[in-house]
Amino acid sequence: MAAGKVVICGAGFIGSHIARSLIASQRPVQISSRNPAKTHELLEFTTPKGPLLPAVSVDVTKPTTLIHAFKDAGTIISLVGVMHGTPKDFEDVQWKGAENVALAARAVGAKVIHFSAIGANTKSEIMYFKTKAMGENSVLDICPDATIIRPSLVFGPEDDFFNRFARLSRVLPFLPVFGGGKSRFQPVYVGDLSKAVEILCRGTPEIKKETSGKIIEAGGPEVFTYHQLMELVLKYSGRHRPIISFPFPFGLLQGAILENLPPNLFTVTRAQVKQLMVDNVVNIRPRANEISFQNLLEKYSNEPLTSVHKILPTYL
Repeated sequence: MAAGKVVICGAGFIGSHIARSLIASQRPVQISSRNPAKTHELLEFTTPKGPLLPAVSVDVTKPTTLIHAFKDAGTIISLVGVMHGTPKDFEDVQWKGAENVALAARAVGAKVIHFSAIGANTKSEIMYFKTKAMGENSVLDICPDATIIRPSLVFGPEDDFFNRFARLSRVLPFLPVFGGGKSRFQPVYVGDLSKAVEILCRGTPEIKKETSGKIIEAGGPEVFTYHQLMELVLKYSGRHRPIISFPFPFGLLQGAILENLPPNLFTVTRAQVKQLMVDNVVNIRPRANEISFQNLLEKYSNEPLTSVHKILPTYL
């Protein structure tokens, strides 16, 4: 195993599941985010007694807060990201914030595992994807041995996607899709992502050789259209609603209005609508700088990828 504590920089849904996986493998874990106390408290009540270290508050836009938090770390899990905000918000967090994390990790000699997203592209007009790619580039420039993980849609208890649409199905007489709901997704189970991170944190020479400087596009065993995802929501929440498609221009108009209001159950942004115009699936043939998520799990955990059909019924 790699020496030193593991710092999870960024709390929330994915971070809490990664922490549980690492704690179960007896890795000392520290939660570091703007407001880490809530995640830390949740972990104290939902995980067996293990090496959960005191939480440390950090702000990735303020580099001076990071060095203290990263002291004695062997691995930094960088989960910095935002879903809503101005172009500057995206740049400050997903690009410059990721850069700050990498600089601090390099200063303390820690390995970086950086979470990005399928679709990251510096030429994208969507700030979420553009700044994710810029963050990737900065991380790899600063820490050439970093590993980048690009998940598709992540599902599991407390997820924001399936739970949100299950709640919407309670209050709406229909479920909406845009452009026929034809865009494709490859939902990945948060438990599989957590297992992959645990494998990377082992730090054996073999794992380092295979994963240093590499990108891992993480998807599950099945591909669904957006329309089919809405069908899954209805199936596993036990509700019957029509699924109605709206044209993309209508969605963009809706987003232009709702993105200026406080975030709520009905919030959708123009950027999110634009994201639905492209597929969000793993490359069939990994490029030279990519390795297979499925192969990594099967080789080091001897476990197959987890189907949505196994997990969704347990929490919707």
